[in-house]
Amino acid sequence: MKPEFPPDDHHRSWRRGSWQHGGPPWRGRPGRLFIRFLFSFGFLALLFAALVSVPFLLFSRELPGPPGMHAALRGGICVFSLLVVLFVAGSAFRLFRSVAAPLGDVMEAADAVAQGDLAARVPETGGGIFRQLSRSFNHMAGELERADEQRRRLTADVAHELRNPLHIIRGNLEGILDGVYPADEVHIANTLDETRLLARLVEDLQTLTLAEAGQLALEFEPVDLVELAKDVHTSFSGQAEAQGLDLRVEVPASTNGLQIEGDYERLQQVLGNLVANALRHTPSGGMIRIGAIPAPSGAILAVEDTGSGIPAEDLPFIFDRFWKGDRARTRSPGSGSGLGLAIAKQLVRAHGGKIDVESETGRGTRFTLRLPAEQGPQVKNHDDSFHIPRKNP
Repeated sequence: MKPEFPPDDHHRSWRRGSWQHGGPPWRGRPGRLFIRFLFSFGFLALLFAALVSVPFLLFSRELPGPPGMHAALRGGICVFSLLVVLFVAGSAFRLFRSVAAPLGDVMEAADAVAQGDLAARVPETGGGIFRQLSRSFNHMAGELERADEQRRRLTADVAHELRNPLHIIRGNLEGILDGVYPADEVHIANTLDETRLLARLVEDLQTLTLAEAGQLALEFEPVDLVELAKDVHTSFSGQAEAQGLDLRVEVPASTNGLQIEGDYERLQQVLGNLVANALRHTPSGGMIRIGAIPAPSGAILAVEDTGSGIPAEDLPFIFDRFWKGDRARTRSPGSGSGLGLAIAKQLVRAHGGKIDVESETGRGTRFTLRLPAEQGPQVKNHDDSFHIPRKNP
């Protein structure tokens, strides 16, 4: 579909370069191309006319006949030469409109992008190949603009996330130095907790950045997903019991082992992030289940809870960096950094897999990981039967 350029000039289309776009052809980059076309084709037109007319003029002098016939013949040759010049000039102008004008618009917009104007766009006009060139340029500029916006948002988010623990650490240390706080175990432990938060945040950011760039080193080996699920269950069983939650691992009775090729520690990190997220949002008396089942060309891992659920309007954003649905709990104990789901998505993609989420407010959330048996393309969607009986809210 042809993109619409909004009238508010948020995305500026370069239209000042040719008559085709409503402006005189001698302005801007297309104008310089137009002048080159004019001189080049004008010279060729005159040369062609001379090569055609001069021999005829010389030949007409040798023809017998009255002088009036010679004058008429020479006049016809001049008219023919003029028509040739006009034809070549018209062809040059049509060629300029179909080739040089779209190309000049792309070059001018490319200069604008190089100078930092990522909102520059090119009207998708001209022939098929130039229309495709304009469409490809606009797509490239759009991706650059999106990446720049993500970079700016990431910088702002990182600054915000780092500011809070740094302020707490600074306040605690200044309070101890000024004698406002005693240098006891409580205040030192609080300060140490904030340094651990900073260290975890920096480590998470590094992991996420490397995963998004495809530079995260993964050690692929045979991984038994049933054993992986049991190990994660062991790690979180104490916390689940303390919160009054039923954390269980369920696999089909016929499944003795379920192996894929992957990085055990990274998959454990993914599953741990999902379980930790479920623990934060499932009230006492609820259930969290970790499941693993075979699937075509791979396997499926799932973490399902009977917690508070995620509003439908928030589902498209839960894998974004620093996304937190409940801003009131941003600094609450155990609220996390907002990077866990973003890291989980990138690690699953690094394994050639896919992660999906289903949720209903007040009834719980289910994360599904579809992993290929070996390194390769993502496995296809599989309609499995892994479900938890829902409790009425």
